Parts: sequence; structure tokens; C-alpha cells
Amino acid sequence: MKPLESIEFQTKKQMYDFMAVRLKAYLEEAPDWCSALGNASALFNALLKDLNWAGFYLMKDHELILGPFQGKPACVRIALGKGVCGTAALHKTTQLVPDVHAFEGHIACDSASNSELVVPVLFGENTVAVIDLDSPLLNRFDEEDALGFEKIAKILSGQIDWQTVLNR
Repeated sequence: MKPLESIEFQTKKQMYDFMAVRLKAYLEEAPDWCSALGNASALFNALLKDLNWAGFYLMKDHELILGPFQGKPACVRIALGKGVCGTAALHKTTQLVPDVHAFEGHIACDSASNSELVVPVLFGENTVAVIDLDSPLLNRFDEEDALGFEKIAKILSGQIDWQTVLNR
């Protein structure tokens, strides 16, 4: 089997379809939410080019707490409504930011980041986590990436026991 990093895709849609299938397989064999999200962040990091951070922030006590990720050490706590992640969590909307330096209130955990995509993971009506992707490139993410990760967020929403995560 080829390493994930070496798989070539003709289109982003093919890559996101492959990611969804692989993610579902990882989720089926994961014994708990931590291993599931750890493998998910590794999958994102392996398949997406030009990333410097890929991972999760989890909702706990009305703030976001750092979850499994791939990349440099990151901010541990993010208040709702603060930065790109806090904005996505509060408003329950995808945040596609072509230039983080133009985003008012951006939190710079890694000064090398120039663009960001944050997608909320909803369980019922509640934000339970956000998927956070950072790139050193400006304009790294587009609408197709946003749609691909919104699909990934729905898979995560339906296949992880979020009650266990919320009660950790």
C-alpha cells in the first residue's frame, strides 16, 4: 500500500472523497474519541499540501481546548468569539480566511501561518469541536476545501460519541 503522502489525485473532489472513506475506516476501528481525532488530524496532514497545522479544538466549559493535532505547539485555550476558531465555534459557521493578518482579532499561535480554514463540528445544535487548518501560504484554502471539510465535519459528528468527549 502506498504511503498517504504519495497518493496523487486528479481533483480535490477525489481527494476529499478518498479522505471521507479513509476517515470512516479509522473511526470504525478507533477505541475512543482521542485516537479517532488523532488519526483524523494525521490524515489531514498527510493528504493536504502546504499545511503547517492540522487538528482540533474541543468545546469544554464554554471555551475551546486544544485537542489532537499535527504541527507546532499551539494555544491551549481559545475563548468563544475570539480568533478564527472562536468565531467559527460561536457562530457555527465555516471560516475561510485567505489572509489571517487581515482577520480582526486573529490569534497567532504560529507566526508562520498566513491563511486558515476552520470548520465547526456540530452535535445537534451545539458546537462540540472545530477542525482547524493553517497554512504558511496566503489564499491556500478555497470554497472546495471548505465544502470538503464540512463533509468531514458531518462524518465526525455522526461517528464519534460526543457525550463522552463533552464529559471528559
